[in-house]
Amino acid sequence: MVGDASTSATGGTFLQGLERGLAVIRAFNAEMPSLTLSEVSREVGITPATARRILLTLEELGYVRSDGRRFSLTPRVLALGWAYLSSLDLGDIAGPFMEELSLKTQESCSIATLDLPDIVYVARVPTRRIMTVALGVGARLPAYVTSMGRVLLADAPAHEVSTYLSALEPEELTDHTVTSVDELRGLITQAGADGYALVDQELELGLRSIAVPIRDSRGRAVAALNVSAHASRSTRASLRAEVLDPLRECADQIGTALSRRGRI
Repeated sequence: MVGDASTSATGGTFLQGLERGLAVIRAFNAEMPSLTLSEVSREVGITPATARRILLTLEELGYVRSDGRRFSLTPRVLALGWAYLSSLDLGDIAGPFMEELSLKTQESCSIATLDLPDIVYVARVPTRRIMTVALGVGARLPAYVTSMGRVLLADAPAHEVSTYLSALEPEELTDHTVTSVDELRGLITQAGADGYALVDQELELGLRSIAVPIRDSRGRAVAALNVSAHASRSTRASLRAEVLDPLRECADQIGTALSRRGRI
């Protein structure tokens, strides 16, 4: 049960509301990835009214999503400990597999999570500079125009994707950028059916990328892994024929390693 401010050694500097908010976030775990309001109230030891206020605040801030009855965390909670996560968890665990993938393909590879309207990079192994924009851990790109964004959108809750697309005003970043929302919806659906997404010079001229999801033990896409290559060294066909299988194998290895370490 969450204690009162008066019982804290920090006395008047202790913020009970912050403590309760963090306790609500911690109530969600692998065994209970989604909770009702009453379950949160019981798990944290707070009144239903307090639980409701906290959950609605977290939902407004984008840290929690709701289907109307059950609540679950969103990838945005990772931002609360981004540097630690990227440097000690995912980067360390995924790094050796990504290095091997980069050696096999001789191309750059990255991992990102979905934080709509963007993807957020959490790990990267570059081989050579292929983009005008420098990408590192914490960098953001629009989800709709990236291969990792599309595979993650394909696995996201349907109502979230619908809300995102309804508000989307796609920018034509290159002559190849898909700016039709209906076409984007079809590409996201296709990515779900294929198990991968391939983006051809939509984000930047000369850049092609192919991505697959990294799944947890329940089969949920918790991140995406991609390989990016310059158009002068790759074609759509060569990415599918030469990169897709090693990419999938690497994503499976990372997912298994994260599960065994209890990270997902």
